[in-house]
Amino acid sequence: MTILEEALKVRIENNGLLTTATKVPLLNKHDLSVLYTPGVAEPCKVIKNDKDLSFEYTARGNMVGIITDGTRVLGLGDIGPEAAYPVMEGKALLFKTFADVDALPICLDTKDPEKIIETVKLLQPTFAGINLEDLSSPKCYDIEDRLKEICDIPVFHDDQHGTAIALCSAVIGALRFVKKDLADAKIIVNGCGAAGSAIGRLLVEMGAKNIIMVDKFGALYDGIDVPLDRIQAHLQKVTNKNMEKGTLADVVKGADVLVGVSAPNVFTKEIIASMNTKAIVFGMANPVPETTYEAAIAAGALVAGTGRSDAPNQVNNVTVFPGVFRGALDVRAKAITEEMKIAAVMAIADLIEEKDLRADYVVPDAFDPRVAPAVAAAVAKTAIETGVA
Repeated sequence: MTILEEALKVRIENNGLLTTATKVPLLNKHDLSVLYTPGVAEPCKVIKNDKDLSFEYTARGNMVGIITDGTRVLGLGDIGPEAAYPVMEGKALLFKTFADVDALPICLDTKDPEKIIETVKLLQPTFAGINLEDLSSPKCYDIEDRLKEICDIPVFHDDQHGTAIALCSAVIGALRFVKKDLADAKIIVNGCGAAGSAIGRLLVEMGAKNIIMVDKFGALYDGIDVPLDRIQAHLQKVTNKNMEKGTLADVVKGADVLVGVSAPNVFTKEIIASMNTKAIVFGMANPVPETTYEAAIAAGALVAGTGRSDAPNQVNNVTVFPGVFRGALDVRAKAITEEMKIAAVMAIADLIEEKDLRADYVVPDAFDPRVAPAVAAAVAKTAIETGVA
């Protein structure tokens, strides 16, 4: 049986991946009186006087809403909310398995950003955090930004920021291994969609000085005469200070780091071979990356990685979002800030000591039990220190 066949079999046999489980037993009339009527009125009255106590007296304090409209499902595109449901179930399973966070899929039958924003706002009393998932760009930027403005709980678009945190932690580990500095390294990010743009912005926040963003129109530079969304318009001003122009093949020459969040098989042997010595290549397109691990090494890269679990240096969001939300929920953070994201990057990267770094081990394993607790602790600590908790 193939993995794909097994993916169908396990879901049809179990009627999906999720169920409702109770935390306390209901065995007799006494239990019924305590857990439902008349006892249930007491926490209701307590919360009526202080709504914040809903985090303490109900499941809300450990509950995340996973919100999608199914317009940008990884590798599948706009497939609709019903078809996106298995991804949301899988996400909920990962939340629970890796960080004991309860999560509920919410698949919305609308593509209208205003309706999505309003719906999530109205659902806010149910959750302690919101994970946006598989929303198409550029509307995903507006939805997240508006919700961050109007919600009192953290809102996090994992396709953007989870990918950015995971990738940046891998870049930090790889640069440490090759003995190069983030501030000085020439970094090419191929792909200016939601994930690529978030990676570019986070690298800038972390102090990278020489970043070039590349998309279908070529290298992004200040004043380029092509239609840009507002995030790309921001990136054109804060990256590519040397105003390099042209295609990926033109600007990648001499680069130290090449990151792909674009399309399958676009990192050719010639492109990788034109990079600087001790080159670092991460191909993140999924399920087929810009280059395989083996092809990147054969072309001259010293360090390579992909999103795949069947090759070294897998860069995976599962190292990020469970721990980020665990930390945010533990201190009841009102937002997930840039400082908290950077803390998550460094928490992941710091799990591998420099003496243990290898060309095929610059990223912690997705099942490394240290990852989620380390990320949660770093996020919580930063939230407290910056006044977000």
